[in-house]
Amino acid sequence: MTRSVYVTGIGRGDGRQVVELGVMELLTRQVGRVGVFRPLMHEGPDRMFDLLRSRYRLAQDQATAYGMRYEEAAALQAEEGRDGLTSRLVDRFHRVAGEYEAVLVLGSDFAETNLPSELGVNARLANEFGASVLPVVGGIDQSAESVANEVRNAHHAYTNLGCDVIAVIANRVAAEAATEAAGRLHRGLPVPAYVLPEEPALSAPTVAQIAETLGAEVLLGDHAGMARDVMNFVFGGAMLPTFIKALTPGCMVIMPGDRADLLIGSLAAHSAGAPPIAGIVLTLDERPGPEIMALAARLAPGTPVLSVPAGSFPTAADLFALEGKLGAASPRKAETALGLFEKHVDTEELTRRISVGRSERVTPMMFEHTLIERARSGRRRVVLPEGTEERILHAAEVLLRRNVCDLILLGDEDVIRRRAGELGISLDVPACTITDPQTSPLRELFAKIYAKLRAHRGVSYELAYDVVADVSYFGTLMVQEGLADGMVSGAVHSTAATIRPAFEIIKTDKQSGAAIVSSVFFMCLADKVLVYGDCAINPDPDAEQLADIAIQSAATAARFGVEPRVAMLSYSTGTSGSGADVDKVRKATELVRERRPDLLVEGPIQYDAAVDADVAATKLPGSEVAGKATVLIFPDLNTGNNTYKAVQRSANAVAVGPVLQGLRKPVNDLSRGALVSDIVNTVAITAIQAQGEPG
Repeated sequence: MTRSVYVTGIGRGDGRQVVELGVMELLTRQVGRVGVFRPLMHEGPDRMFDLLRSRYRLAQDQATAYGMRYEEAAALQAEEGRDGLTSRLVDRFHRVAGEYEAVLVLGSDFAETNLPSELGVNARLANEFGASVLPVVGGIDQSAESVANEVRNAHHAYTNLGCDVIAVIANRVAAEAATEAAGRLHRGLPVPAYVLPEEPALSAPTVAQIAETLGAEVLLGDHAGMARDVMNFVFGGAMLPTFIKALTPGCMVIMPGDRADLLIGSLAAHSAGAPPIAGIVLTLDERPGPEIMALAARLAPGTPVLSVPAGSFPTAADLFALEGKLGAASPRKAETALGLFEKHVDTEELTRRISVGRSERVTPMMFEHTLIERARSGRRRVVLPEGTEERILHAAEVLLRRNVCDLILLGDEDVIRRRAGELGISLDVPACTITDPQTSPLRELFAKIYAKLRAHRGVSYELAYDVVADVSYFGTLMVQEGLADGMVSGAVHSTAATIRPAFEIIKTDKQSGAAIVSSVFFMCLADKVLVYGDCAINPDPDAEQLADIAIQSAATAARFGVEPRVAMLSYSTGTSGSGADVDKVRKATELVRERRPDLLVEGPIQYDAAVDADVAATKLPGSEVAGKATVLIFPDLNTGNNTYKAVQRSANAVAVGPVLQGLRKPVNDLSRGALVSDIVNTVAITAIQAQGEPG
């Protein structure tokens, strides 16, 4: 039976989209096919459905996600009563439920719906859908006592109407009242109650939303600039020295269009990172000349400058009523919302109460969610040497907003902060530190350590002092000395530049039995995750090395939830072929069996026989690995690298890696074409590796 969760409320302004997003995250960790159903809808675009569809790659046709419009529902209820309305909506719900393993139901929003007893309608629908209910209570401008009372009232209201309430969440509670409210709710309810504090970044509109609301003309600004959150407004009228002091991080500056001095001063302050502003609105339909605008573009590339015909007062009136909204156009808010949800909700407990059985299939999204969840569970600190690189900064923002791990960014602090400001990214959080290897007091210590390690190679202190200023060497030494738990690099550096310092400083983990350092890719196909090794490090391993790669790869697979069934790949299967290459694979297979008799391993075996059950039945009948291999070991780098890229492109697979194995401490390489999501996944993997063997 399809398991459904009905997220609803008791009134307006509860900001329940945060909870809807959080519950969707929990559902997609458990099952591969999740549907969305909104029984009642308003006219116009549905930002929440668009966000869920884009973020979670839903294939669901939008038309199937809706029951009916509020106007239609009110008319139908007036004509046929609640039974008639309910019957129609239940029928439409079951059309969706029949197609999915779980369904997230988005309750009505209590906003100008003209629907009598709206809470009762939601409760009746939830019961008829067979859905568990998760009520959300708004806590804006309420005391801790009032919030606790509202939560209890919501629980009673829905349980008295026969609903299966699995938890209650209070949202948008003032920070100073949140802790007390949570304490009051810790006892006295038969279900968990969670309190989410107000998060200013979620209610902050983006520059793009402001431009749309004001009907502004965009004079300057790129996509990243338009996506910045606007934390407050500063109105320009004073002389420049006084005005500059009033600027605050993330502010939108509103000024008359003929104040070129304030325009240039604001952008110069932004460029210096003191402070980074969100953008500028020029009023009164006045615009500086082309020379001033050209200077503005050079001072702060990407920073939005908008123009509106109205004066400051009517512009302010429109802006003060504007609130940010979650949607597909604001993915950064989604990361903030998920971070807030996961920080204040016991997601493990809530997942148990939702009671969605974990699917046997592992989809790419399920695998990625699991990485984030496991990394967060044992928080570690990861150093990112490429601190000025745009993709690294965007990935850092995601990791920090989701509370995945602590980060150390390496590079010139002024350059990093300026670049982050241009991208609208705030690094002013305790979980993120910035270190410049050129000026850090650690440089002298690291030079002594490196000179001692490499003395047999004739490395002097003076040479070491220069070497350790390189971000890759500096980051590796931070890991070696326990100042960071792992390192991720390679977005702009070569593989050699990333792993050479690790070979020299961290070295092979002899205690684990590893003889060499190797790598794997996690290949996330449509319905399963395979492990490919070695596709990045060893060009032509001999039989001993190939056996070592296989054993390491099996251990890595098991560490990340993939049951290892190892296929030692060759161009022939079983005893059908001969030659040096086949003999190497055959010997490596024998060595694996000798060293790890507990491992399921088959080889030599061709790729099709390894993964296709029908082919396996013909070529290797009765094999415990053939047709269902999960760890595929390639005979050489040429074969492995080309195969992973071919599968990645032709099967639209997500390739996570390369993940290095065999080092004493985790250092991982990135492809220079890595996407932000690739970087996030690799950092999460590194954090998990740094947690040590699972207990």
